[in-house]
Amino acid sequence: MENLSFNEKKLLIALNDLGTSSPQDLIEKKRFELEVEVMGAASWLSSKGLASIDETSSKRYVIADAKIIEKGLQERRALIIIDKNGGALDLAELAAELPNGDDKIAIGWLKKKGLADISKIGDQKIISLTEAGKKQLNGKMSDEELLQKMQSNGIEEKDADPNVIRDLRGRQGIIEEKITTVRKISLTEEGKKVASEGIELTEDISQLTVELIQSGKWKDAEFRRYDVHTFAPSLYPAKKHPLSRLADEIRNIFVQMGFTEIDEEYVQPAFWNLDVLFTPQDHPARDLQDTFYLQEPSSIRVKDKELVNKVKKIHENGGATGSTGWGGPWSLEKAEQALLRTHTTVNTIKYISEHPEPPAKVFSLSRIFRNESIDATHLPEFTQIEGIMIDENGDFDMLISLVKGFYGMMGFDKIRIRPAYFPYTEPSLEIEVYFNGKWMELGGAGIFRPEVTAPFNVKHPVLAWGFGFERLAMLKWNIKDIRDLYVSDIDLLKKNTIF
Repeated sequence: MENLSFNEKKLLIALNDLGTSSPQDLIEKKRFELEVEVMGAASWLSSKGLASIDETSSKRYVIADAKIIEKGLQERRALIIIDKNGGALDLAELAAELPNGDDKIAIGWLKKKGLADISKIGDQKIISLTEAGKKQLNGKMSDEELLQKMQSNGIEEKDADPNVIRDLRGRQGIIEEKITTVRKISLTEEGKKVASEGIELTEDISQLTVELIQSGKWKDAEFRRYDVHTFAPSLYPAKKHPLSRLADEIRNIFVQMGFTEIDEEYVQPAFWNLDVLFTPQDHPARDLQDTFYLQEPSSIRVKDKELVNKVKKIHENGGATGSTGWGGPWSLEKAEQALLRTHTTVNTIKYISEHPEPPAKVFSLSRIFRNESIDATHLPEFTQIEGIMIDENGDFDMLISLVKGFYGMMGFDKIRIRPAYFPYTEPSLEIEVYFNGKWMELGGAGIFRPEVTAPFNVKHPVLAWGFGFERLAMLKWNIKDIRDLYVSDIDLLKKNTIF
């Protein structure tokens, strides 16, 4: 009893006197002034087992636009117009009689209801009434009858033909649904017991104010006891999206490792996205199945002719790298095709072109685009973690140490390396981490081939790696479907932990 608020006590007394009541009953009988006061007290009493709230909802349909009754449905108006013209009329003439698209609506419903047919005579399209349409001239259609019943106060869902309601709801702005909820509040056995013990209704104070202190009224006030066990609503502080927090964590790790973040434009010529990375021009990745090519602009000019010539020679015969290249002619036109970048290696290779000398430690965390079908593990737009390091003493062992160091700081304690193949690195490796009882592949790494670095006069090893951002997030949070990462489920976001 000591933990009940003023309104809770007030409601207990009212329900004990009146029995089961609705908020409206209690307001009409002057027990409360506002419904929000009633329901607030009822909710608290319910959470304490002293009252129960019974809710029943009913649906009724009302006319959304009274003009529809005055003017009539479009098909009714069309029936009258066609009948006045002898039962048949050119569609163009009907459009003149029923402007603003009403003719098209009328024709659709006349056809659906079997009230009219359309035939072609020469260059004219003629709409003519069927026998059913002629009979309907002196009768009412089922939807008209229902609309007439709805004129005063609508109609309950149980009293309406569901097929007619479905058709009317499919027509914009004719009817709308109203949900009516009736709430009844009653005392539980425990509530009746508490009420029968006698309740002294005195105003209590739950919050100390400046006015109470300054006036001295606090000396005579009765303070409500604070119940640490009572129900309280959940509070959700503002916080970043979990993907944003993961991205911040990744950036922080790279910065701690001495790396600097870089980025480039999404739209690139194939030259920077593929050719400088020694991807052959007949490689499947260049096909529309894997790459988004642009229509506007359809190409982007590569202005550095000296660099173009070096890349051309490397593709055709290996140039001065000692490689045999891919053989066959290399096309500048194909290299200048505009596309959405398929990987963030565009960022790092452009950086290398401007900073060929060590030391260099850069990374990027940015969007890439591939022409993938959407499913549980693929999206056409996703995020890649990419990094490179140019070091005079760089080697394969250093690369492995960097990769293991990164994933170790991400919280993966079991990491293993296995051989792999990538077109622009040699040697190459794939990284696997042990998670939930099995090994999972998370990305690839390697040392750039001479065919990639030679055009930029890079004399020292370039260690490079690329990891999947979404794949990492799915592992950390045990998510099975990649699409769940980008669904704006407000409840899921609210309950997501901060750390």
